[in-house]
Amino acid sequence: VGDLGQKIILYLNFVEKAQWKELGLQALPPGLMVVEEIISSEDEKMLLESVNWAEDIDDQNVQKSLKHRRVKHFGYEFHYENNNVDKDKPLPGGLPDIWDSILEKWLKEGFIKHKPDQLTVNQYEPGHGIPAHIDTHSAFEDEIVSLSLGSEIVMDFKHPDGVTVPVMLPRRSLLVMTGESRYLWTHGITPRKFDTVQASKGHKGGIITSDVGDLTLSKRGIRTSFTFRKVRQTPCNCSYPLVCDSQTKQTSPSLPGSAREASQLEREHVHRVYEEIAGHFSSTRHTPWPRVVDFLKALPSGSLVADVGCGNGKYLGINQDLY
Repeated sequence: VGDLGQKIILYLNFVEKAQWKELGLQALPPGLMVVEEIISSEDEKMLLESVNWAEDIDDQNVQKSLKHRRVKHFGYEFHYENNNVDKDKPLPGGLPDIWDSILEKWLKEGFIKHKPDQLTVNQYEPGHGIPAHIDTHSAFEDEIVSLSLGSEIVMDFKHPDGVTVPVMLPRRSLLVMTGESRYLWTHGITPRKFDTVQASKGHKGGIITSDVGDLTLSKRGIRTSFTFRKVRQTPCNCSYPLVCDSQTKQTSPSLPGSAREASQLEREHVHRVYEEIAGHFSSTRHTPWPRVVDFLKALPSGSLVADVGCGNGKYLGINQDLY
C-alpha cells in the first residue's frame, strides 16, 4: 500500500534468453573535455561558502528558486525559457571578485579562450535534474565551462542521430564544451537519486562504459554547479548552420494551406517534441496529487471516468471501483 493509501501492483517480466551486443568503448563528443581535480578541496569549501543564498537586496545579481533547484545569475541573467540572455540588460557588479584569479589561471592553461562575463550558479538536490538543451548559438561564444562542486553527477550528451553518451562529472571537475559538443549535442541531467557509474577505483571522470561487470550505483548528494559563459556580440558562424539560430532564415509564421500541411506541422512540432521529452516528462510526474486522489476515491462505485491527457497513467488504480 502506497503513502496515499492506494494499492500498488508490481509486475515481474522475464525472458529465457536475451541477445547481448557488446559495445565498444565510446568516445567523448568531439570538443568535450573533463578536467578532474581542477581545484583543491580547500578552494571548493571557500567557493561554496562564498555563495550567499539569502535574498539579495543590492540587485548585484539575480536569484531565483526554480521548481527543482536554486539559481543565481551574475553578469547577465540566463533565461531558461530560451537559453539566452538580454544583452542590453547586464547586471551591475559583474562576476564575483573571488573568481578573478581562477579564471585567469584557466585562461593561461588554455581551458578557455575568452574571459567569461556571465555566471550561473545552480544548486541541485538529490533527485533533481535539468532537461536536455543546447545553449543558444547567438547568445554565447564557443566554449562553455561548468565546475561541479559538492557531489559528482552523470550528464547525458545526445547527438541528433540518437546516440547518447553518459559522462561522469566528478566532484571538483571542470566540464569544457567547445565545437561540436557545444553547438550540436544536447546536454542534460536525468532527475534521479542514484547514477550508474564505473566501479573501478581508478575510473573517475569521462565515459560510462557498457561493461555491466564494472558498473555500480552512486547516490547523489547536493551538487552546486558554476557555469561560465562569454556573451557573444556578433552573429554565430559555426559549422552547424542547420541548428544555428544566427544562420537559419527566420520566416514569418503562416497558416497551413491544407489539411495535409496541418497534419505535417502537428507531427513535426507536437508529436515529435512530445516523443523527445516523454522520458524526462514522465520521470518527473510519478506522484499522484492528493486532491485528485481524494476526488477519485469520493466517486460512487461504478462511475465512468475519462482521464483526458493522462500522461503516464499515474492515477490508474487509485480507485479500483471506477471505469
